[in-house]
Amino acid sequence: MRHPSRRLLLTLVLAGLSCAASAQQSGKPLTLVVPFAPGGGSDTSARLLSQALASRLGQTVVIENKPGAAGVIGADQVARAPADGNTILLGNIGTQSINPILYKKLPYDAKTAFAPVSLVAELPQVLLVHPGVQAKDVAGLITLLKAQPGKFSYSTSGPGGSMHLAGEMFKSATQTDIQHVAYRGGGPAIVDLLSGHVQITFATVLESLGHIKAGKLRALAVTGDKRVPALPDVPTVAETVPGFKSISWVGVLAPAKTPQATIDRLAAAIRDTVAQPDIAQRLNEQGAVARTSTPRQFAALIESDYTTYAQLIAEKGIKAE
Repeated sequence: MRHPSRRLLLTLVLAGLSCAASAQQSGKPLTLVVPFAPGGGSDTSARLLSQALASRLGQTVVIENKPGAAGVIGADQVARAPADGNTILLGNIGTQSINPILYKKLPYDAKTAFAPVSLVAELPQVLLVHPGVQAKDVAGLITLLKAQPGKFSYSTSGPGGSMHLAGEMFKSATQTDIQHVAYRGGGPAIVDLLSGHVQITFATVLESLGHIKAGKLRALAVTGDKRVPALPDVPTVAETVPGFKSISWVGVLAPAKTPQATIDRLAAAIRDTVAQPDIAQRLNEQGAVARTSTPRQFAALIESDYTTYAQLIAEKGIKAE
């Protein structure tokens, strides 16, 4: 599942969390595996948290990027790692809930290979349209789409990605017909929206905020159940389409059979880290919503999203490339 711009947020929070988890270990460095490529502000953000927590806990953190296969390569490394608390995964909805649906032959069992530790942040998307589209809000867009079924198209990062799933969920919820145009990554999908080759997309706040503020794209709504601090005047889709919700997230997982005491220490460290005002503010600025959980709550979220998207993917016949 592609999350090109989320790497900043995902790496941002979890780097610091890893330090706290291994504070009770034997002084060995803790490896935080990020199953995506480095780039952009990811390294800067990771350094921000890791330095703060390392200073406080006296623990070295090693951030290891293992990109490839929609996060499968990095996740597999953690699944195979010793359950000693020294290797953890920066997972997201794609690695934990979507990949097990799209890829039938993963090298691990996603439901049993990991021990959920804590949610870190939710990442709602933004329903965007080209300024040339004659719709100023979600209700207007639905009216337009129903009046001209099949005329409009929406761009995505590729089959099975978060942009695609949000788009198909919107089509089902509104009973509209929008053509899907898949690209190789979220960047090209937004470029063609900017140029007007497509009219609609669902993108993260982070990758679209600059275009929104510049007036190059129009934000009609966010896909979470609450408005986001970065776009306080933009309503949720659910304010027009009751019950609509499409939220990605990022969280920490350890190898299965990691001692519960280690899991609990890490979960506590995550809560403390995300509760820091500067961290919460940085997340909000990037369009995320800081939110932690207990290990059990995180496990329930992973399973709930698996069920939701398994049904959607089956109904729409979505296949991974």
